[in-house]
Amino acid sequence: MSENKTKLTPQNVISFINSVEPEKRVKEGLILNDVFEQATGEKAKMWGSGIIGYGTYHYKYESGREGDAPRTGFSPRKSKLSVYIMGNHERYADEFAKLGKYTTGKSCVYVNKLEDIDLQVLGTLIKKSYDYMGNKTWP
Repeated sequence: MSENKTKLTPQNVISFINSVEPEKRVKEGLILNDVFEQATGEKAKMWGSGIIGYGTYHYKYESGREGDAPRTGFSPRKSKLSVYIMGNHERYADEFAKLGKYTTGKSCVYVNKLEDIDLQVLGTLIKKSYDYMGNKTWP
């Protein structure tokens, strides 16, 4: 079985955020870090080379693959901000209806710029996702 690529690292979160491009992503990354820390009560930690995570959970799949991952987090990518909201998106339909302009992937919410979304609603989504992952059980 292959080794997990996304692991907890000792890299400094603020140093990482300050290194991202374009410059606008630095400001947005610092704002998102504050929103996540407030919503989760956790200090940010780096996972892999570009994911800023909050809290941890241990997973184990029926295949036998297992590991640790952040309960929620984000990545200030050059083209879009990737926000990791765990659990199916239907679970958070009320919040998504109020969030603003975004697109989604399986466990990601993609945002072009923070001005496109309501940060208070995002904080609620983060909190609900964080709580959901803290209560999730694995086979």
